[in-house]
Amino acid sequence: MNKRTILAQAGARRDPRTGAISMPIHPSAAFRHSALGQSTGFDYSRTSNPTRQVLEETVAELEGGARACAFASGLAALDAAMSFFSGGDRIVATEDLYGGTFRLLERFGRARGLDFIYLDTSDGAAVLGALDQPGVRGLFVESPSNPLLKVADLKTLGAAARARGLLFVVDNTFLTPVLCRPMEYGADIVVYSATKYLGGHNDLIAGLAVAASPELGERLAFVQNAVGAILGPFESWLLLRSLKTLDLRLARHGENALAVARFLQGHKAVSNLRYPGLESDPGHRILSEQTDGFGAMISFEVESRAKAERVLSGVKVFMFAESLGAAESLVTFPVFQTHADMDEGLRTRLGITDRLLRLSIGLEDKDDLIADLEAALG
Repeated sequence: MNKRTILAQAGARRDPRTGAISMPIHPSAAFRHSALGQSTGFDYSRTSNPTRQVLEETVAELEGGARACAFASGLAALDAAMSFFSGGDRIVATEDLYGGTFRLLERFGRARGLDFIYLDTSDGAAVLGALDQPGVRGLFVESPSNPLLKVADLKTLGAAARARGLLFVVDNTFLTPVLCRPMEYGADIVVYSATKYLGGHNDLIAGLAVAASPELGERLAFVQNAVGAILGPFESWLLLRSLKTLDLRLARHGENALAVARFLQGHKAVSNLRYPGLESDPGHRILSEQTDGFGAMISFEVESRAKAERVLSGVKVFMFAESLGAAESLVTFPVFQTHADMDEGLRTRLGITDRLLRLSIGLEDKDDLIADLEAALG
């Protein structure tokens, strides 16, 4: 079935008793059994909840996976995926990761005995070389990366991971399954901060992990139940509601982002502009071949920290906040917000400086967004 149809009817036809078009919210902790050994299929909401189950089944179908599990946040979903690895395992990972992901891997992954080899995963040759190092058991890619928007060749990396028997995990938050389906390129687990584009309204915190095979799906569900970092029924319903407009929203996000990026491309105050939708961007060709769009995240540098602060205080349409992917356009200062926990030396080496700004382009009128930036940049 076409993804647009899946999205438009997310949660529909799932309540045969009443015929409700919108999947009902089931805020019940426990479910009654009619007799010993007899169950409706639901026992306790940590294990399974009707509203959450419909969300998970919808996302699995949309992604082309065997099973999806909904978590309380994107980091909880990623933590579940990382639990597949054992002490002593080494994982090759994107170096310019979201700061919260980096903190999770460094402070909790290493405490479990995992080792991480951080690389520029847009450099395919470097990744392939690292995959052959002793003890490597997995590959974790964030693409496009946050906040530098570097693009990995998922097809090449997926084939390499499969040939070596490695677990391939992809964070697809910036593109969503509407624009990119990493399982088509060999991903074993795809994770999302569903707070972002999947939710799209800045009104929920959620995460999703989707497994490519039934076996991985069973393991993922076991972790979800055992740890208990589940998504509640109300948030599950909100996310189902949001999925209905995901395709439409992403089209507007992308249209606006391209217009803003083209404006910034010619601005004298802007340098090191990164937006894969521009033909001049290093990631443009790969995304053109492997996705149905380029997303709506942009990053760029200005001449100084003082200039960056003037932009943050000068915008009137953009809002200074650290999330992304919703209707409202946001500007973020990564070095002091999303990546504050990353070592200063590492940030500097990667290019996450106090001159770097990240834009999440929303659904407003594109001319208003451009005029706002033009005034703030001076």
